[in-house]
Amino acid sequence: MRYKILLADDEKDIIEFLSYNLKLENFDVIVAYDGEQALQKMEELPSLVILDVMMPKLNGYEVCKKIRQNANYKDIPIIFLTAKATEIDEIQGLELGANDFIPKPISPQKLIARVKSNLRKLESHSAQTKLKILNVGPLVIDRVKYVIYINSVETIFPKKEFELLFFLALYPGKVFSREVLLKEVWGTDVYVVDRTIDVHIRKIREKLDKYEYLIETIKGVGYRFKEI
Repeated sequence: MRYKILLADDEKDIIEFLSYNLKLENFDVIVAYDGEQALQKMEELPSLVILDVMMPKLNGYEVCKKIRQNANYKDIPIIFLTAKATEIDEIQGLELGANDFIPKPISPQKLIARVKSNLRKLESHSAQTKLKILNVGPLVIDRVKYVIYINSVETIFPKKEFELLFFLALYPGKVFSREVLLKEVWGTDVYVVDRTIDVHIRKIREKLDKYEYLIETIKGVGYRFKEI
């Protein structure tokens, strides 16, 4: 599959340089030189958007906000690539719905690595969305009804506990740090502390009762769902 990248920046030299390197990695590249043009090019449904902040007509923050207001674009990853690289700038970008925030300058190799990382997350999310029922050991996790059956007995889990258990069970044997679990289940636009994961894991184990062993704690690292 060839991914289509929308690259929006008012500096033509940067556009040409990054376009060249993205194409070397077999990406198709759409370019825009201002905010209004970037929004128009969204009609081509890019796989991922790279936005500068300081652009004419509409700045990157305004473009990001408008993209996120359109239901057709809600899952398209947005990366800010900008010289405005203070913590306040980064927080503002993430709060508007960006998936990543990268300060200029950056090597094309590092940018491409971040692009690929965000596309992998998108693929993972798509796979989870398509999977409606997960059977694992004594559990049946039904994402349509949002219920979990433990040895055929229906058990109701609150939404975040359900999503956390589903995510772990989707990758048995794989260890996830608290930071990764927070991003995958709560998203990047919600600020919660690592302790939140521990509390939810404890509650999940209580509901699993004698099957609490299915959620393993890896000291100093995070959690994993036991391979069965």
